[in-house]
Amino acid sequence: MLTTIFKIILIVFTLYCVLPFLLTRILNFFVVKKNPQAKNEITLTFDDGPDPIYTPLLLDLLEKYKIKATFFIVGSKAKKHPDIIKRMSNEGHLIGIHNYDHTYNWFNSPLRSKYEIDKTAKLINEITGESPNYYRPPWGILNLYHLIFPSKYKTILWSVMVGDWKVKGGSQRLKRELQSKIKNGSIIVLHDSGETFGADQHAPKQMIQALEELLDENVLKDFEFVRLDHFLQK
Repeated sequence: MLTTIFKIILIVFTLYCVLPFLLTRILNFFVVKKNPQAKNEITLTFDDGPDPIYTPLLLDLLEKYKIKATFFIVGSKAKKHPDIIKRMSNEGHLIGIHNYDHTYNWFNSPLRSKYEIDKTAKLINEITGESPNYYRPPWGILNLYHLIFPSKYKTILWSVMVGDWKVKGGSQRLKRELQSKIKNGSIIVLHDSGETFGADQHAPKQMIQALEELLDENVLKDFEFVRLDHFLQK
């Protein structure tokens, strides 16, 4: 009896969790990770915000350099800080969905998965008057629900990640890794909040510092920063 139950659990877990992981993270089906058709263009995306301290500082930096980025926001945080979401929208940034709570999709039922996305989309529309078109799952993890049921939201992952949610190595490590990993057509993921599980609270401070130094030093002069929706039209 226990053996049969274990087999059933293993089959369900494989279908609901492992199969989507293989299809999306390994084989790159159903998701967008980069755009090789882009010519000398890259796009900046930021996850886990809005953060009342670090997101405004990041917006100041982006405004200074006239860069338009994409923010995949956590709905529960957006509800607490609608003014920051309004500022993102007013300054021309794109806003996408990063679940209502920063939940691991392997632990979400189909109904919960739908709720996480729909509630965040509704909130974004209520705050900005615009409906989102893009979704990034927390930790880049989808479940079978996301693959089976049609969605109007395009799932966006990334091609450049530098572990900026940890303070280890400081801003200089982030600078080196960003400079070495960024290529034509890159989708770069960074994090403007350090309040999620596994992150260091003040990690966004050094991320912003690293990004500012790269921009100040004109290290990325060969690339044009393009907002995600325009970037994917190439």
